Amino acid sequence: MTRTVVALLTLGDPARMTGGYLYHRRLADRAAASDVAVRFASVPAIPFPVSAGAGPAWLSHDALAAADVVVLDSIAAAPAAPWLRFVHRPLVAMAHQPAGGIDHGRARRLLEAPFDLWAYRRCRVVIAASDWLAEQLAGQGVPRRRVTVIPPGRDVEADAGREPRQGGPSTGDLRAGRRMAALSVANWVPRKGIAELLDAVAALAPNLVTLHLVGDAAADLRYARQVRARLAQSDLAGRVVVHGVVDPSRMSGWYRAADAFVLPSFEEPYGTVWGEAMAAGLPVVGWRAGNLPFLAEHDREGLLVPVGDVAGLTDAIRQLAESDELRVRLGAAAARRAADRPTWDETAARFFAVLRRVAAQGAG
Repeated sequence: MTRTVVALLTLGDPARMTGGYLYHRRLADRAAASDVAVRFASVPAIPFPVSAGAGPAWLSHDALAAADVVVLDSIAAAPAAPWLRFVHRPLVAMAHQPAGGIDHGRARRLLEAPFDLWAYRRCRVVIAASDWLAEQLAGQGVPRRRVTVIPPGRDVEADAGREPRQGGPSTGDLRAGRRMAALSVANWVPRKGIAELLDAVAALAPNLVTLHLVGDAAADLRYARQVRARLAQSDLAGRVVVHGVVDPSRMSGWYRAADAFVLPSFEEPYGTVWGEAMAAGLPVVGWRAGNLPFLAEHDREGLLVPVGDVAGLTDAIRQLAESDELRVRLGAAAARRAADRPTWDETAARFFAVLRRVAAQGAG
């Protein structure tokens, strides 16, 4: 079989530690098994619409010249849109967010959305990371028949029991003398609800929960200042541990050492870290937002509360901290539900099957 060459056009550094970038790299690591080679190219990570003028820089990239098919990352769709007519290869979009994005203000979303949709119209297939996202895109004008849902995979290693790997953190260490260790994995951006999570933890009795924050604290510097100012207040003293970025290869040990996973995202097109936590047997807590209610059912695999209800979030965390039986019941159900989801090998096989089919159709 002839190897299919894929150029994946993203925004900025492909090695960033965020969901979409990690999705791409996990697939790229498995490309050879599908007789595919993945090469990355990038639109410069400068503000839109200035970034839309950078077409000549990425159009001349060797990866595009050698490609049989080009995959357009949704975060690069708007700046790439005016130049896609010069890409003489079949195009596939990889959507991790609705048109217009999810981490911008309303004005920026309104500006970018038409460019995103313009780009998607040039793509043979739009791959969406969840059914929820597919419906969002359909509501924005992307024909549903052209959207294929390929959700993120799960790490099989994370399913192998609740004991941490050698060299990983222990549950006792994470609890730090309190009843429960809660883990939250997210970059510090307003959409992830970290400030609200801190308010919820501060309202708990001091002996109940130690919260561990894993993620890039420099993702949004203005928001990071807000979060650090909240962390410095006396009602959180000694109750929250900031770990920064943890290599993905070490995360399974963190999930298995924690007692619960908490992430009150205001908007989530899929929720990869929720899926990872569930695969490790953790009950999950957060807002009833985006795709998250499709990953976990309230009082079955986790506790979901209305968006913005900080008091409800506090109560959900308190319930888990005070009841070992509830944590065990929800965690076991979470693991069972996660086991029915695809592995990364299965996700990669589906993804590359779509790309091989599109490449075989040619650029006509």
